[in-house]
Amino acid sequence: MKFGYVSLIGRPNAGKSTLLNRLVGAKIAIVSDKPQTTRTRILGVRTSPEAQVVYVDTPGIHRPLHRMNVRMVDAALETIREVDLLGLVVDASEPRGSGDRFLLDLVKHAPPPVCLVLNKIDRIRKSRLLPLIEAYAKEASFAEIVPISAATGENVDRLERVILERLPEGEPLYPAGYLTDQPERVLAAEIVREKLLASTRAELPFATAVLVDRFEETPGEPPLVRIYATIVVERESQKPIVIGHGGEMIKRIGTAAREELERLFGARVFLDLRVRVREAWREDDRTLAELGLERPRKGA
Repeated sequence: MKFGYVSLIGRPNAGKSTLLNRLVGAKIAIVSDKPQTTRTRILGVRTSPEAQVVYVDTPGIHRPLHRMNVRMVDAALETIREVDLLGLVVDASEPRGSGDRFLLDLVKHAPPPVCLVLNKIDRIRKSRLLPLIEAYAKEASFAEIVPISAATGENVDRLERVILERLPEGEPLYPAGYLTDQPERVLAAEIVREKLLASTRAELPFATAVLVDRFEETPGEPPLVRIYATIVVERESQKPIVIGHGGEMIKRIGTAAREELERLFGARVFLDLRVRVREAWREDDRTLAELGLERPRKGA
């Protein structure tokens, strides 16, 4: 039996959360085409007869401009020293830039073995793949280079085999049916934020957060879950954008979120959404703590 931790790191929008969901076999991380969607570390557990793998999805590593982003990047960097294997996820369809150079320099000195995961190969011509692999192979000494498409599932089975080969022997830490460390109220907040991201444009995705104020479960057939949540924005001018004309936007967000939450929880869901302005919340320690973005540990 094998057991170990695998951290998925990379730049924003590399497809780490899509890959996590694919590897775990369930949706435990929200997915969006907006950069910096993942804000905290998310654990996803895959248990099979031969192994238990704990995947750690991390925020995209980027140049932080707010206190929130500093904590996001710190959460990603901390995992480098805490896992058995690193999966450096790269968007193969995008040209390489300074952010990729920073990550490559970072993993060169990482204690665990590093597997380079070239994601989104469904978006490139096959003739580009081999030269890309050869170019990256010259940049660092990777344990493996695995081209995949997390969106379609292409070659993900090979990535899983590579991971299992590299994990140490050990007994499972989590029960067989355990999927994630994310509490239901956190999953609810994230699903609402996913639908918010899908419906808004411009600066709003970065300036919004979702906090669950109350989460109540009532037994029944089916059970009923009541969720009272607040969408936080930074400026008064952003509030009517989220609400929409006659409440149309927030109703659309709420309907889409409620339908997905009912599938996720296997229950009827009552969802109450409010919008509140908290100026400069991305710099506010109290709000960041509510979102699970704690201060960096000393010495980390």
